[in-house]
Amino acid sequence: MKQKLLLDMLSTTIKELRANGQWGTAHVYRSARNSFSTFNNNRDIPFNKLDPTLLKCFEIYLRQRKCSWNTVSTYMKVLRAVYNRAVDEGYALYIPRLFKHVHTSVCADQRRALEATDIGNLLQEAEQMPTHTALPLELQRTKIIFALMFLLRGIPFVDLVYLRKTDIQGNVLKYRRRKTGRSLTVRLTPEAMRLIRIVANTEVQSPYLLPFLSSPEGTEAAYHEYQSALRLFNHRLSLLNRYMKSNAHLSSYTIRHTWATMAYYCEIHPGIISEAMGHSSIKVTETYLKPFQNQKIDHANQEVISFVKGYASIF
Repeated sequence: MKQKLLLDMLSTTIKELRANGQWGTAHVYRSARNSFSTFNNNRDIPFNKLDPTLLKCFEIYLRQRKCSWNTVSTYMKVLRAVYNRAVDEGYALYIPRLFKHVHTSVCADQRRALEATDIGNLLQEAEQMPTHTALPLELQRTKIIFALMFLLRGIPFVDLVYLRKTDIQGNVLKYRRRKTGRSLTVRLTPEAMRLIRIVANTEVQSPYLLPFLSSPEGTEAAYHEYQSALRLFNHRLSLLNRYMKSNAHLSSYTIRHTWATMAYYCEIHPGIISEAMGHSSIKVTETYLKPFQNQKIDHANQEVISFVKGYASIF
């Protein structure tokens, strides 16, 4: 069998991802590689040494370093993808269920959504801006962008950043999700149109709808600009949270989870929510909704208990 080492193959994959302009995926692979390299004392290993015991030790190592279960899952899926590639290319023997005993799923055990009153107040306040607010200008814009993301069906921040002026025709927004490649069409409400006009890119030569990027799309420079914009946006959301009477943690993901949750509370079918958000499958949507489904199940259980107690004989 041909020889190829794990870290070496990860490095090769990272170079290919960068060459293809997949900067975000390359960043994730590099983080996974660095973590495994540190865990293994910077020693590379052949694929025949990658066994369930080593993978479990790596999982324990990550958790001891306070990595979240979702980070553990991401790194394990990177190793699994490279291992599968090694099998396809003849560098490793196929071992059924090699990754069975390590975490590779997505956890949805934390409440990430705002309450209905919080998002309702936020939308109302955003509509009154910039004339009726004492917020600093940068936080005004952050609040408007946050509200706009909700009005655009919980659009991911990365998709918002890369929107182009030509994506809007009349009151219809058409764009392609960067993560899944799915094409989405959103009919813009008057409220959304107004917020877009407030924060729109005024640079005539720029193709971008909003003023986050200046470098050409698909370049590493544009990716770094996006990363910088994301960090700044999340930082300003943490500042904005001090002005809101909410216990929710605000981040770029909060609004996406909030839209999905509000749609679920409106009893919209998960399949429609999945289509609206451009998820690759309904299983992705279900990870957003799982905590709330559990709440409904617990409530149903309480109703059943109360029902049968009502028929209990009183002696």
